[in-house]
Amino acid sequence: MGVLVITGTGTGVGKTVVTAAVAACALGAGRTTAVLKPAQTGVRRGESGDVDDVRRLAGPVTTRELARYPDPLAPATAAARVGRSGVGSAEIAAAARELSRDHDRVLVEGAGGLLVRFDAAGSTLACAATALDAPVLVVVRAGLGTLNDTALTVEALRARGLTCLGVVIGEWPDLPDLAAEHNLLDLPEVAGAPLLGVLPAGIGRLSSEEFRARAPGWLSPELGGLADDPAVTIRTDSVGATR
Repeated sequence: MGVLVITGTGTGVGKTVVTAAVAACALGAGRTTAVLKPAQTGVRRGESGDVDDVRRLAGPVTTRELARYPDPLAPATAAARVGRSGVGSAEIAAAARELSRDHDRVLVEGAGGLLVRFDAAGSTLACAATALDAPVLVVVRAGLGTLNDTALTVEALRARGLTCLGVVIGEWPDLPDLAAEHNLLDLPEVAGAPLLGVLPAGIGRLSSEEFRARAPGWLSPELGGLADDPAVTIRTDSVGATR
C-alpha cells in the first residue's frame, strides 16, 4: 500500500518535521502523498496543529486528522477529559487504507511514542502498524540517553513482528556534544537498522520553498522514494557532522 508509520522515542523529537521532509521528498519525486495524523493533543479548535505544519512545509500534500484534543496529554487521556473514547487502531488503519487508494505514499504520524494509548481500549500506534503490516520509521533526538530510548522502541517493534525501516535524528544541534556525535556511529547498531537521516534543528521555521529544496539533502533517497536502489546513504555534510 505504500504506507509508512512514523513514530518517535518520545514527545518533542521532531516527528512532524521529519514527516514533512519525507512528504516533500516524495512529492518532489512525483509521488502523490498523504499524511494521516490519528490524534493531535494540546491544540484547540482553530489553532495550527501538526498537519498544518506539514502542509506549510511540504507543499501540496493531502492531510487528514482523525481527532484533536485541547489538553497536552496522551491521546486517550485527552479524549477522556472531553468525554470521548478516542481513536482506535482499526479506525486508524481504515483511514490509511482509504488514503492509499488515491495516493502513492501514505505517512502515518503518531503522537508521542510507539506505545502511547489512543483510546480507552488501549489501542496504540503499534497496533495500527500491525493492522497495516507497515514498516516503521523511528525519530530520535541527538544526545545522551537516545541509545536506550531507541533500543526500547525497536525492541517493542520487533516483539510485535514489525519492521524498523530505520532511524532519523529529528533535530541535530547547532553545537553537537560528544554523545550526539557518537549517535551517528552507534544508532544503526543499537537499532539493527540504518540511520536514514539527520535534520538540523530549527528547520521548521524555513520557508516552504527552502524546506522543499533542502529536504533531499537531509534524508536517504529511499525514504522519499527518490531512488530504486535500496542502498542507504546518508549525507551529514549539510549539518556539519561526520561519520
